[in-house]
Amino acid sequence: MARSSASSEKGIHEANLTPLIDVSLVLVVILLVATPLAFQSSFAVQTASESARKAAQKADEDRVEMVVHDDGDVTVNRQRVRATLLGPALEDALRGSASRLVVVRCEDEVPHGVFVHAIDEARAHGAARVAVVGR
Repeated sequence: MARSSASSEKGIHEANLTPLIDVSLVLVVILLVATPLAFQSSFAVQTASESARKAAQKADEDRVEMVVHDDGDVTVNRQRVRATLLGPALEDALRGSASRLVVVRCEDEVPHGVFVHAIDEARAHGAARVAVVGR
C-alpha cells in the first residue's frame, strides 16, 4: 500500500504548552502577591445582630454623631464645624461620652480621602470605636 503525500509530510503535531504554563505561573505569582493585600484592612467591619440593634437604640444618647459634607465641613452632634476645627470639636463632644463611640455618616459626593481623614481625626482625638453608617 502506498502512503498518501499528506501523511508523509513531517511536522510538529503536538500542542505547544509553553505559553500556557508561562501565563499560569504569572497568574499564580500575582495571586500570591495580591492575596495578603486583600485581607489587610484598616477598618474592622462588624455586622449587628437583632439584639445589638435594640441595644444600640438605647445608647443613641451616649454616642457622638458626625456627618461629612460635600464641601468639606463636618457636623458634630448637629453643630456644623469647618474641617480645620474638627479636632477640638470632637474632643469636646467625646469628653461627655462614656462609650466614646463615634458614628460617621457621609454625603454622596464626598471624596474618599476626606471621609478617611474625618475617621482618622476621630480616632486621633479619643474615639474608642468608630461606626460607619450608610443611608
